Amino acid sequence: MAASEDNEPLYTGEKDESLYSNAFGFLRRPLTVNPTTCDAEVLVLGLPFDLATTGRSGCRDGPGAVRRVSANLAWELCEHRYPWKFDLFSVLSVADAGDLAFVCGDAKHFTDRVQAYAGGLLAAGKTLLSLGGDHYVTLPLLRAHAKKHGKLALVHFDAHTDTYSLGGSYDHGTMFYHAPREGLIDTSKSIQIGIRTAWEVGNTLGSIIIACAQAHTHFTSVECLRLLG
Repeated sequence: MAASEDNEPLYTGEKDESLYSNAFGFLRRPLTVNPTTCDAEVLVLGLPFDLATTGRSGCRDGPGAVRRVSANLAWELCEHRYPWKFDLFSVLSVADAGDLAFVCGDAKHFTDRVQAYAGGLLAAGKTLLSLGGDHYVTLPLLRAHAKKHGKLALVHFDAHTDTYSLGGSYDHGTMFYHAPREGLIDTSKSIQIGIRTAWEVGNTLGSIIIACAQAHTHFTSVECLRLLG
């Protein structure tokens, strides 16, 4: 290990304010190999999967990329600059559980693993923050959460509704076609925001849709809560 002139390690683990180094965990949170028994209330889980995309691959690199760029926000958080004037992690314990391991190239194994692994974390009383991965990863996550909590309200930011019936069993554009039919989400309490492609009334969640132009001009979080009742 390289050392400084006073023989101390360049990085001792206490604090690193750079925007690029030692960004192993999301927001520089500690890594855990015992996610169900650790003290963290919130666990970050990477889902490096992009076999379901019909466009460009590369989403498998998403979890690592998000962790690296999160070092920028970690720098703001550690000095209480933004977005809160207090230490977030003094009131909320967060740990990074790393990436889910699955058989590469096997979409079914990935799906089964997500449902089982996420289900185990939820059963242990943890809250889960997942990093994809293509859009398909949402479906097995919804299954795991609905199994514990019942029907869910969905807040979906996207350019497309992803409610299309065409496609195979593992497809990044069909999750919200299957989810209501499986009883995973309550469409009367769900909303899709930022849609910029044409949609048909019969080809939606049956939920509120805020088109991209509307979202950019005057839509706010307050309006979102009002619409959802």
